[in-house]
Amino acid sequence: MDLGIRGRVALVTGASRGLGFAAARALAAEGCAVAVVARSEEGISRAAAELGAFGGRTHGIAADVAHPATPGRLMAEAERALGPIDILVANAGGPRPGGFSDVEEGDWEQAVQQNLLGTVRLMRAALPGMRQRRWGRIVAITSTTVREVIDGLVLSNAVRAGVGGVVRTLAREVAAEGVRVNNVMPGPIATERLREIYAGSGDVDAALADRAARNPAGRLGHPDEVGDLVAFLCGERANFLTGASILIDGGESRAIA
Repeated sequence: MDLGIRGRVALVTGASRGLGFAAARALAAEGCAVAVVARSEEGISRAAAELGAFGGRTHGIAADVAHPATPGRLMAEAERALGPIDILVANAGGPRPGGFSDVEEGDWEQAVQQNLLGTVRLMRAALPGMRQRRWGRIVAITSTTVREVIDGLVLSNAVRAGVGGVVRTLAREVAAEGVRVNNVMPGPIATERLREIYAGSGDVDAALADRAARNPAGRLGHPDEVGDLVAFLCGERANFLTGASILIDGGESRAIA
């Protein structure tokens, strides 16, 4: 399926591994030029080199989106390297696990900066050009915690829901200007993040096998399945789809709306 985005320029954060890298790979496979961002210089160099195998232009940037000045700098560097940004995929690693009594004020501040304000600042940096050109795609990668709280993940429950609210609000404001804004809510996906969540369980592999068995699909999701959904939302075939928060969790959520 041709998504109609060949030649578009994308910026993907949290892209050295996991869901961010899967989204960047799906966009590169569709013919997009892709700027990838992550905190690790080594990780992002490796990711950019792997994406180059698709034959398109890539550019790696090592940066931490939790810093207030970073999103504007990212946008400027990516545009110098590849051209105006048409697609923004805002992906950030999940905040530390823990219940309400387990986390400190500093953990709250870090989660807000990284997962909520980092996403908001990226959107603010990307939007002017998208609105001027009257075409743009913004996809936030969050979690099923937007829809249903998960015990032991109070920070994710709080800040991810905030991103969902921003997505819904912004989508309505810019829909008439050709900019589409959506939110992808992955459930149990086989990433390092999931292993980190179960790190305290003793036998992580056994815990993950049990987690997979409890999913209606009988397995964990694959990062590429999330990446393909992100790419579809960025394409022309999703042109009337905006303001949506889409579950990709093997049917696990019991929420009706």
